[in-house]
Amino acid sequence: MEQDLEPRDLPPLVDGELTLYLVERTLGDPVRNRVPQYRWDIKAGGTRVGNISLRIGHTEYVEKYAGHIGYGIDHEFRGHHYAARAVVLVLPVAASHGFRTVWVTCNPENVASRRTCERAGGQLIDIVDLPPEIDMYKEGERQKCRYRFVL
Repeated sequence: MEQDLEPRDLPPLVDGELTLYLVERTLGDPVRNRVPQYRWDIKAGGTRVGNISLRIGHTEYVEKYAGHIGYGIDHEFRGHHYAARAVVLVLPVAASHGFRTVWVTCNPENVASRRTCERAGGQLIDIVDLPPEIDMYKEGERQKCRYRFVL
């Protein structure tokens, strides 16, 4: 299947009381290692609890360091598995763009994010060192866990 890397308009993604509302579609910026992406607000029972994004490109930077999916749950709403459920909702969008594999990365010490990846069905493949020339390294990060999701 050929990959479609152009973001498109999408309806809300729903899992029970959890709904993802598309709030932004952006084009890529190769100079800054950015690929096109979607960003959704995650709402539970109508209350915004966090956000999730899907990067729709296959660069070394995305697949090894940034990941295709990024998420954040607001502090007061953590512990309800919203991020894992949101990841599962986003995977079919990646598949609709022709993805066969999706990568999610997190810092090795981020136990909650690691559990999120596992709960959503990801498999830890490796832990990679960040190269000194990328932005994450310059911000103090040194390694990334790489979780693979096979679609």
